[in-house]
Amino acid sequence: MNYIIDDEKDLVRIDKFLIDKLSISRSKVQEMIKQNLVLVNCKSTKNSYVLKLNDKIEIVGELKLETSVKEEDMPLDIIYEDDSLMVINKPSGMVVHPANGHYTNTLVNGLLHYTNSLSSNNGNLRPGIVHRIDKDTSGLLIVAKTDKAHEALSKQLKDKTLYREYIALVSGRINHDTGEIDAPIGRDINDRKKMCVTDVNSKEAITYFKVLERYKNATLIEVKLKTGRTHQIRVHMKYINHPIINDPVYGNKKTVSSFGQMLHAKKISFVHPITNKIMTFTCEEPEEFNKIKDKYKNE
Repeated sequence: MNYIIDDEKDLVRIDKFLIDKLSISRSKVQEMIKQNLVLVNCKSTKNSYVLKLNDKIEIVGELKLETSVKEEDMPLDIIYEDDSLMVINKPSGMVVHPANGHYTNTLVNGLLHYTNSLSSNNGNLRPGIVHRIDKDTSGLLIVAKTDKAHEALSKQLKDKTLYREYIALVSGRINHDTGEIDAPIGRDINDRKKMCVTDVNSKEAITYFKVLERYKNATLIEVKLKTGRTHQIRVHMKYINHPIINDPVYGNKKTVSSFGQMLHAKKISFVHPITNKIMTFTCEEPEEFNKIKDKYKNE
């Protein structure tokens, strides 16, 4: 994994830069640097090193984890599969891949049981995972079965040609029919587990939405992403004072169900890495989503 520093916003300490990029704890980043798993311009570095323009950062290995990822037999809703990839409909409540303190009952555990063919680009913790959606977001994501497919799909993700469309139920009535939210997102300096709209060490984030239905106290919207920042839709909707209903982190009210935030990855479109054909998949919102939506609709 390589990064080239070409933005003045990234002229920060190497450990802080990697915390944001890799979404891991400071202690893990510092341990990686200590073990010489991070190189800057082909040389080992220190946690205190301040990045400069045109610096090249290389991640040359992974920390060895005490806990290995085990396969688990679990139901998988596979929308499509071939020799290169799978498209999965992930249920709300399922974590995509193992992380510190959570090594079981993830999508990756189920994938390891289902197949021996998963890309290795993201290492042992995230085999096959090209992109992720939040634990309590339901819907579509792509899994790469080969390294070649993974590289091609990752490039589409980076180039913003991998199309994703969501359905969300947000708090309050949105009076205008469409909207664009152009607001940079970075980590909340007061809570490293949260993201927020900020000018400090942030990245460009652009979200488009269209109103589908208006209710007394809620609005059903279609959301499209131009960028793919962590928690982007959830953060942007909170930013315009229409947080996603049932969002335990960014919502204004207590959750009304164990279902999770009312956010569903409904549609995904990409160019197949082998055939070069455009592949488009959709899946309907889960039953629990519709039950909560109907509750607001009938108020």
